[in-house]
Amino acid sequence: MLNVGYAIPSVIANATNSVSLWPGSLSGGIGYWNLIKKTGHHFKTLLVPTISGSLLGAYLLVKTSHAVFSQIVPWLILLAAVLLIFQPKIKALAEKGGHVVSPTAGLVVQFLVAVYGGYFGAGMGIMMLGAFALMMEGDIHELNAVKNWLSLLINFVASIYFIYGGLVVFHVALALTIGSIIGGFAAAKLSQRIASEKLRFAIAVYGIAMAAFFFYRAMA
Repeated sequence: MLNVGYAIPSVIANATNSVSLWPGSLSGGIGYWNLIKKTGHHFKTLLVPTISGSLLGAYLLVKTSHAVFSQIVPWLILLAAVLLIFQPKIKALAEKGGHVVSPTAGLVVQFLVAVYGGYFGAGMGIMMLGAFALMMEGDIHELNAVKNWLSLLINFVASIYFIYGGLVVFHVALALTIGSIIGGFAAAKLSQRIASEKLRFAIAVYGIAMAAFFFYRAMA
């Protein structure tokens, strides 16, 4: 177990957070199981790029210094939030121009999202939802169904890498895990009662707020 003080270095904190998130993704996936029929077939297709991307992202995190990581974080979250905000316009322009995201392009996109997820878990779901809108049919709830299972895979694969590398503060991870399990299932059930467009907007606003917070921390 790592011997850390009260202030956990940012890279170690992110690795610890990733380990705690996959049980929450599992409970969230179970909560969305009733909606998996329409988008669930994409899981097998995206399996290989998800696993390989997650491993590469985890490797890059281990090789990144704490200072550099703290500077990169807000930009990654802001990118994800903006992508979700403009999701309907991006999809409409693509459909109007006759452009269709090919299966190969979808694999590449998912690989990049998985790299992002393995490198930095926060905001990964926002980015995945934005990307899925260009790859899959369905409203945000149905996209959330497959997103939770792929998020589970990304966090689980990255967690194995981080635990093997000795980057996890286990007593902190345990506390976060309990919260993620309860919150993941409860959020999955509660979100289905909210209109999909309102939920998309709320998630995007949350992402921007997260980015602003991390920009503030990086400049402090």
